Amino acid sequence: MSGTLTHQDRITLRTAAYGAVSLMAAADAAGRPHRTASDGSIALGCATGLVGHVLAEWPKGVNLRGRTVAELAEVVLPALTAAMHLLGRQAPAEAGNFRDTVLVAVRTAARTHQGEPAPVLAGMIRSITGALDAA
Repeated sequence: MSGTLTHQDRITLRTAAYGAVSLMAAADAAGRPHRTASDGSIALGCATGLVGHVLAEWPKGVNLRGRTVAELAEVVLPALTAAMHLLGRQAPAEAGNFRDTVLVAVRTAARTHQGEPAPVLAGMIRSITGALDAA
């Protein structure tokens, strides 16, 4: 099954998943963004199936540089939707796995504050979920 994804497809998946965690860290600038990023990335590393194999690869080719949260979101949110589209076409059984993996990662990242996510993080989770569901 891993042969069904091109190099660019894999970059799209990694950009989307790691970008979602990066968005959470950027939105947590007033809190503990390094911890947020670390916890979310660890959760991505626990993925299984084709998604787990793709996310475990070194993220060469992924560009998550943005000076603002808005600039980062302009890259990541469309990548999330694109990832769901391409998995729906090329590996339909993995689309749900990808969605669940990303949502677990962003919820894990938000949980670093103990209890409910701060309003900014909760809003970012809604944006990420919306992008995943737009496919």
